[in-house]
Amino acid sequence: MKTSIIIFLIGGALGTAGGFALGIFVYPYIFLADIVATDQVDRKAAGKVVANGMFIHANPRDPVHHGKGKVTVYQDLVHLGGDFEVGPGPKFHVYLVPEKNVIPSTNVARTMFVDLGRLKAFKGSQNYSVPAGVDLTQYGSVVIWCEQFGVLISPAALNFH
Repeated sequence: MKTSIIIFLIGGALGTAGGFALGIFVYPYIFLADIVATDQVDRKAAGKVVANGMFIHANPRDPVHHGKGKVTVYQDLVHLGGDFEVGPGPKFHVYLVPEKNVIPSTNVARTMFVDLGRLKAFKGSQNYSVPAGVDLTQYGSVVIWCEQFGVLISPAALNFH
């Protein structure tokens, strides 16, 4: 009887943990993958264009972590273009990163990055405000980063005007 209770409790704990882990991975694919953002840019409020770039697939051997599309950096705003797209996953954020050439082995978490916020959608145009006092010339890339697992999803090297 005592053994049966222990087996039942261990099985329940493992089942709960497994279900939770599966939910973290599956939820974005099922419920969020079809959302397309449609943010517009108010050019007067955003200021002049400072830089632009293209998101790339940082590691072609990795079919899960990928991205593509344009990014435009204004004086007070980072705009992901209408052609922006990344593979779905949990807790993606948009970072400004000092390095120009961010690769999967770059330790982004140890850089002096600026977190612009959580990714609103895996597809479509999105706006992120640049905090006051940030000197954009000190940041060479805009990066989509998975905070949940500390993984680079897609970098975009910036070309300043």
